[in-house]
Amino acid sequence: MIQFRPRAAVQYGAAFAAALMALTGCSSGTSGLRSMSAAGASASAPSPDPLTWSECGKNLECATVKVPQEYTEPDGTQIPLAVMRHRATDPGHRIGSLVFNPGGPGVSATETLRNLPKTAGTPGAFSPAVLAKFDVIAMDPRGVGESQAVRCLTDEQRAKAAGTDFDPSVPGGKPLPRLLADAAAFTDGCAKHQSKKFLASLSTDNVARDIDQVRSALGEHKITYYGLSYGTVVGPMYATLFPHRVRQMVLDAPVDTNQWFGDSLPFQNDVAVASERTLNAWFKTCRTEGATVCPFGAGDPQAAFDALIDTLEAKPLKIAPAKGATPGGELDGAMALEATRALAGDQNAWPLLTSALLAAQNGNGAPLYTLWSSVTVSPFPVPTAMFEAHTAVRCADWQTPNGIATHQAAATKAVTEARRIGTRAAYSALNCARWPAPNKDRVTKPLTGAGTPPALVVAGRLDPVTPRHWAENMARTLDSAALLTREGVGHGSYGTNSCVNKAVDAALIRGTHPADGTVCETDKPATTRPLVPANR
Repeated sequence: MIQFRPRAAVQYGAAFAAALMALTGCSSGTSGLRSMSAAGASASAPSPDPLTWSECGKNLECATVKVPQEYTEPDGTQIPLAVMRHRATDPGHRIGSLVFNPGGPGVSATETLRNLPKTAGTPGAFSPAVLAKFDVIAMDPRGVGESQAVRCLTDEQRAKAAGTDFDPSVPGGKPLPRLLADAAAFTDGCAKHQSKKFLASLSTDNVARDIDQVRSALGEHKITYYGLSYGTVVGPMYATLFPHRVRQMVLDAPVDTNQWFGDSLPFQNDVAVASERTLNAWFKTCRTEGATVCPFGAGDPQAAFDALIDTLEAKPLKIAPAKGATPGGELDGAMALEATRALAGDQNAWPLLTSALLAAQNGNGAPLYTLWSSVTVSPFPVPTAMFEAHTAVRCADWQTPNGIATHQAAATKAVTEARRIGTRAAYSALNCARWPAPNKDRVTKPLTGAGTPPALVVAGRLDPVTPRHWAENMARTLDSAALLTREGVGHGSYGTNSCVNKAVDAALIRGTHPADGTVCETDKPATTRPLVPANR
């Protein structure tokens, strides 16, 4: 699910650099469904041929594996899946293959693996010790990335949607009739451009079966698994369907799998509340540090933020084109709110958030605009290229009520419980309510992973998209698990925290875990001090 990228300031890459230049004045050139057992769903699937690898980057090899679109029809339509391998850097001490899913849904695992050397210090970045001992395997899930990415909109429609003016004070950003019309256009586009059978096949249980086909094609008896965010739905599904194929499993920023496959409206409400809490944490820290450190709002950042959003919505800031950064446009209140939501979700990005808000307050909207344009995946509707795959996978898994009154009640609840972010969550499941390709044979039993070694579940104390109580629920649902908590704000812990890094490395390499309930402190205290002086 539910990963938005980039997160920490270091992960913003070009967007971060462009924003910093703009700041400094520089420029650059559920229950009614049938449950399938692993045996009934996949025993008849033919074993795939061994993978044929070709070099596709430094220490990277690429291949394609064909899998059944429906495992109940193993001789029917086959679909190609993109697979990438990062070879173990110390092959003499190689342990095996480590399969990972970086989240989303909708995030390309192969693209993430290709970029890992450039994103050290960010969630999901493997340590040199892990890279030495494992072939890291990335498989783009069906409908994602290079595995026949779902497309429901034309380029023109997507550009138009991205340019739509949203009102941050209105639940869903638009009047309900317009939201319903948008949902109809989107789902009609999915039915027009994609096979309904293909859309119905995008469920997580099929992704797990695909992973087992990859395992077989690799010639591995067992795999090690690391999943981040939505990847923590894939991992327990695999462990439940194929427990004898799991060597070790680490689940980072976990989703409550019982909620994921249940009613999507309470699920989305939990996400909105979690995101609101991280924004409130930024407000509290700014207030506590005082105006000398955090000058935004002069001691009352909430009031200053609300006033800024209202001002930008009433009179958007013009953004001049900047070569290598942005084609230009306008920054309105809805864009500023979305950029703030993403940046507030990682305490490492708080100085950048403070700087960008100060700049916008002073009439320079370029930093916030550049950062808004870099948000590629969101737990709520954002018209990006990944949004279609993100939605398609969710709708294949979720149980979403059809009645509009239920969505209206959920929207009211979201706005009440998450005053600023709730408007983003409101009506965010309408596409799934009228999804044209219902999945009638999904797995619905609890994902216990019974029969696998104990899993390591890693949670952030304040996670903007997967709240900590989801991790507690996952640890209880799994047959055997140890829960490790990282203090601080952020989505994903491995790769960002030295204590967590040691624990995850030990789990992946040696199969040893910290005591259940262990807490890792932050490596450095959170601060809202801006990156550049307020008068710049």
